Amino acid sequence: MSLRKFTTKTFPKIFICALLVVACCMPSFSQTFPQGATGGRTDMSGSVSSVDMPSISVDIRRPETGQEVAFSVQLLLMLTILTLAPSILILLTCFLRFTIVLDFIKRALSLQQVPPTAVLNGIAFFMTLFIMWPTLTDIYNNAYRPMADGEIGIEEAFTEAEAPLRMFMYRQMGAHTSYISLFMSIGGLERPETLADVPTYVLVPAYILNELTVAFKIGVLLYIPFIVIDMVVASILMSMGMIMLPPVQISMPFKLMLFVLVDGWGLLTQQLFNSIVR
Repeated sequence: MSLRKFTTKTFPKIFICALLVVACCMPSFSQTFPQGATGGRTDMSGSVSSVDMPSISVDIRRPETGQEVAFSVQLLLMLTILTLAPSILILLTCFLRFTIVLDFIKRALSLQQVPPTAVLNGIAFFMTLFIMWPTLTDIYNNAYRPMADGEIGIEEAFTEAEAPLRMFMYRQMGAHTSYISLFMSIGGLERPETLADVPTYVLVPAYILNELTVAFKIGVLLYIPFIVIDMVVASILMSMGMIMLPPVQISMPFKLMLFVLVDGWGLLTQQLFNSIVR
């Protein structure tokens, strides 16, 4: 009998017999201690108490009164608002303008990875928080605090919270109310006599389009000096016969030096604030 035949046929039988022998000897091993060892026991002391685990139960039943139905609907609306909170932060504040302009300046400098997009979004977020702090304070003092104290209901709190945001959006749009007229005509609504007559569902898309337009105008103005540098570098390289050398690779250090020498981040931040806080 060859070694291979012995291994494939006999080894499994030997392994099973060894397992049976160990299983039979386990009780004697667990009940005996080596000579001179300290005696021990496996029962727990009476002073040891069990861990109390809380019991959680969920009761689902039909609403019995109209107030319970209204409360369920209000709770659903609150959860919906919390789910849409990131979109509200991006679209109803100046975060949209900040993040688009910062992305434009990154592309104008021909930077691919520096600064990362997460860093630019963080800068835009904290700049938005700085600008929106008075508006958020009004919302907290006039809407959230009275509702938490039980002085007003959810409907009135929503109205009080909506007013500062509407005023902020009106101030940013200024005299450029063409988008409001556009959405009013699309919706078949009558021409409003005052800004208070403009519904919120009309004001929000008009404000978003206005922010996009302003951000793109700022981005175009930021692109112009850097495009001039690219054109000068490209013409110099072409006159020297270096056609295969990418102009962006040579112009990027010059654009960075220009941006740093004129304190580009400070000027950009100041002008962004001036475009909002008039």
